[in-house]
Amino acid sequence: MSRLRFPALLAAAFAALLSSQSQAAQKDHFSVCWTIYAGWMPWEYAGSQGIVDKWAKKYGIKIDVVQLNDYVESINQYTAGQFDGCTMTNMDALTIPAAGGVDSTALIVSDFSNGNDGIVLKGEGKKVADLKGMDVNLVELSVSHYLLARALDSVDLTEKDLKVVNTSDADISAAFNTDQVNAVTTWNPMLSDIKAKPAVTEVFNSSQIPGEIMDMM
Repeated sequence: MSRLRFPALLAAAFAALLSSQSQAAQKDHFSVCWTIYAGWMPWEYAGSQGIVDKWAKKYGIKIDVVQLNDYVESINQYTAGQFDGCTMTNMDALTIPAAGGVDSTALIVSDFSNGNDGIVLKGEGKKVADLKGMDVNLVELSVSHYLLARALDSVDLTEKDLKVVNTSDADISAAFNTDQVNAVTTWNPMLSDIKAKPAVTEVFNSSQIPGEIMDMM
């Protein structure tokens, strides 16, 4: 993962946030949400340690940093106007919010996924081609779905060659522990937890499509 300096990013983001409001009704209280992903964990730290409050005070605004447990639900709430900002990937910003008529600005590109998203199968020595005919658990229509499509394309398979099972990111680690689930697509830290289990194979990850998955606020 390529990371940028978070405090500097916050300063630039707040300046951009205020600039974007200059032509609209004056607003001084904002709320942003985030969900569990390695590249977004700095938001929890910045919120709990007063870093966000420090920068907000400098610009004369107030910012609430709220953790949600479900990634897609966080995007849905953002799209519905319940939050001013939300952590999401570039392609996810172009699906649910855009389809809902919401114009979005990428204030911070926090990282480029370089192996933080991956596909794991039970069994040793597995390959992408082994996905044929399998059920694959993932957050449907999310970045995981995109990663699966890119992996399948690399071996001349399509989604028609398997079955996607929609599974919340909050539930996917537990699901992999069951006998019914043999393949998942997910992101860190859940990915690391799943890869640490015995007799599993990561058959594809985001390092094989460099620069395509961008994680943003």
